[in-house]
Amino acid sequence: MSISRIQPLAIIENRLIRLGLAGLFLFETVKAILLPPYSIKPLIKQIAFIGARSMLVIVVAGLFVGMVIALQFYDTLLRFGSISLLGSAVGLSLIRELGPVITALMVIGRAGSAMCAEIGIMRVDNQIDALECMAIDPYRYLFSPRILAGIICVPILTAIFILVGIFGGYFVGVILFGVSPGSFFQGMSDTILNRDILMCFSKSFVFGLLIVWIACDKGFNLHLDKRGAYGSEGVSRITTESVVLSSMAILFSDYLLSSLIL
Repeated sequence: MSISRIQPLAIIENRLIRLGLAGLFLFETVKAILLPPYSIKPLIKQIAFIGARSMLVIVVAGLFVGMVIALQFYDTLLRFGSISLLGSAVGLSLIRELGPVITALMVIGRAGSAMCAEIGIMRVDNQIDALECMAIDPYRYLFSPRILAGIICVPILTAIFILVGIFGGYFVGVILFGVSPGSFFQGMSDTILNRDILMCFSKSFVFGLLIVWIACDKGFNLHLDKRGAYGSEGVSRITTESVVLSSMAILFSDYLLSSLIL
């Protein structure tokens, strides 16, 4: 067999091994979540890090996204004489797609990258090895609080993003362009179904899990990555890879969940 054939096979084999290790990482973390003893203090700390400290960026992003959506839909609906549908257009856009996806991308940039870099630095400095030498389970101590905080905080942040986005759409549509407040909210009430809300929070739950899983796994398994330097350069590389991979996973799972729930 030629070298040109061996190299692609080796790459595929390494990717499959890496995927299996990521699956084992998730299994061990979920097992640490389900089995006692339980600790609340690390969970509260991670909720504050992922949730409370992301509030500002979520509010700002939600406000301007809602304003832009209302501005674009107002121009489109005005051409067809359907201004009364502005509220339903803004609400459905935020609840079904833009709210969960943009919230997840904001959390990736603010919290996911920081978690990956933090765990990567702990791996480089042998802090994780030190925890294992002291009989401290790193899955229980480091990762299970982060996973739980991610699946708790991302849906809450998504709800805040949607509410602020609806306010931004109301400001542009009703206050700036003079759309009737009654028709704005009535159209939203008539068109948004329980299925849409279920889709929104199902996506948020999955997105929260994916963000923390990918970020922590990349940092934890830094020492298994043979493609480059192991020190600070390796941390910067896996942090970048974590952000890119998380973003791609969010967009792929968004399509998959939309096709399943529709």
